[in-house]
Amino acid sequence: MNHIMAIVEREMRKFFRSPALMMASMIFPLVQLIVLGNAFGGKIRDARLGLVDQDGGTQALKIREAFDSVRSNMRTFEPVYYHDPKSAMDDVRNGKIDGAVIIPPQYSRRVYEQDQPRIALVVDNTDNFMSSALEDELNSITAALNQPTVTPRILQQTVLQIVELYPYVEYMKYLLPGSIALAMFVSVMIGGGMLYIDDKARGVHEGYLVTPITKTELVFGLNGAGAIKAVMTGVVITIIGSLLAGVGTLTNPVTVIGLFIMIVLTSLAFNTMMFLMMVRVEDPLVPRAIFGILNTLLFFPSGSIYPIQAFPWWLRAIAKADPFTYAIHGFKSLLLKETGLSAIVPDMIYLSVFAFVTLAIATPLFKRTL
Repeated sequence: MNHIMAIVEREMRKFFRSPALMMASMIFPLVQLIVLGNAFGGKIRDARLGLVDQDGGTQALKIREAFDSVRSNMRTFEPVYYHDPKSAMDDVRNGKIDGAVIIPPQYSRRVYEQDQPRIALVVDNTDNFMSSALEDELNSITAALNQPTVTPRILQQTVLQIVELYPYVEYMKYLLPGSIALAMFVSVMIGGGMLYIDDKARGVHEGYLVTPITKTELVFGLNGAGAIKAVMTGVVITIIGSLLAGVGTLTNPVTVIGLFIMIVLTSLAFNTMMFLMMVRVEDPLVPRAIFGILNTLLFFPSGSIYPIQAFPWWLRAIAKADPFTYAIHGFKSLLLKETGLSAIVPDMIYLSVFAFVTLAIATPLFKRTL
């Protein structure tokens, strides 16, 4: 154990003496969380929506009042009034406004006569996110307009009532579990994979073997040091990321214990996986060339950004074996759902078994390398 701790101490000293490595492994994933969390998944606000009222009747006035209500409350869009449909459509094409609603002549009369009254929504569908948001908002407005003035005593239609288990989850909160796992993986790549190859190329490992340190002790020492670096990164990103995203589950002692267990097991799984990948590599350029591919292959299929249920069968198979999948599920259960430890037991078992198996395979391969 003294020999292993000596290796760990040497690796940690080298890590702390390189501020660039610490910044790359801790700060950059945090910046990614902030930028992506605010750039994606937010609600559309203050979009410019043109309104052409060619009717001027009482029913058209209801639409104008609904638009003013949206502007005052949800602020999804701000109405811009036009007299000419062609001008409004030209402004949509030119990007001056994001869409236009056209109320045709005789709209109010058709409403009273129940003669298929229609309004038109002109959208720039090159931006699917903006057009979908405007379509959803206008569908809500038209559904409200179609409600009867006097509610019937007997409900004649089935109504779906949505029951949400949790408050609204902002996109930054949704990204937080994936950002924690990604930060730990980056720490393993830089503080484990790259440093391992550099030390190997410089003959540091051979220097260890001149001492009484055995090859098995060297393997455990290197993996222990890499796991400690990843644990430190995971703890820092979890605390700072939770504060930035507004996650309040860290006040629960059970959640804190579960998070620490998940961080430790995730660190071990990631580090032993990286050690297995790098154990037979000799060229220092190889890890730098494959790290981008590893990020794509492991991070995106994990369900951190998009649900696994939407994947094709072959991508689901990758997600099934990917340790990222279980790490993110565990972090999401604890941080966003406030579940107990029982909900993450399968994740902990898989990460433990994965770390044990990869280390058991990597150890004899490392022995044959030197």
